[in-house]
Amino acid sequence: MSSVALSNPSLSTAFLSRNLSSRRNQNAKKGLCFGAISRDRRIPRCAVDTPHGGNVQTFPRIRVRDPYKRLGISPYASEEEIWGARNFLLEQYAGHERSEESIEAAFEKLLMASFEQRKKTKINLKSRLKQKVEESPPWFKNLLSFVELPPMEVFLRRFSLFGLIGVWSIMSSADGGPAFQVAISLLACIYFLKEKTNSLARASILGFGALAVGWICGSIFVPMMPTFLFHPTWTLELLTSLVAYFFLFVTCTFLK
Repeated sequence: MSSVALSNPSLSTAFLSRNLSSRRNQNAKKGLCFGAISRDRRIPRCAVDTPHGGNVQTFPRIRVRDPYKRLGISPYASEEEIWGARNFLLEQYAGHERSEESIEAAFEKLLMASFEQRKKTKINLKSRLKQKVEESPPWFKNLLSFVELPPMEVFLRRFSLFGLIGVWSIMSSADGGPAFQVAISLLACIYFLKEKTNSLARASILGFGALAVGWICGSIFVPMMPTFLFHPTWTLELLTSLVAYFFLFVTCTFLK
């Protein structure tokens, strides 16, 4: 067969053309591409040469070192602006892994810097407050020696208790005076003070003293306040008891 094709030029040409066309069809089915023969030295491309992800945009500032410039914000930007820039860029360049990693890295760097700055500010405030206390007069230092700052959990529990007593007094003001609520608040204050001082006598003196001072202050200052600040049904006795609750709360929470 090959000798016949070589001896007959027209037959060999037709045979070669059919052979080449059949091979091209087979290669096309396999996903291979061939470019047309030309003088252009560029390597022909096909669908398999396109980058992964199709037409996904690439973040143009991937290699920018400054995190502020990378996110496109001012060095004086607030945390809300930093969050906004991060969310906007992640939405714009979603799907491109390197772009997302670059945006997240800049955001985390700025977030850590902001956290460290707040931490240093708190430390500076504590040191300044301590310095002010050390520079204060002796009488002020003696006064502070009777005061302590309780844990936040203790503060919230006692604030909630006296707040509920105050709300209870307001809700039941139409039925009568707040004598029962005042007695409960006094007992609660004495109980908390006894836990601190381990002395019932001292706790009782401090509790009754706080109640007396609070009631006197309420009786003096409440009438001086504008009447439009209070509900018309609130009596002077009720408002004075609210002031007394405040003094009892401060005494049992902050006194040593």
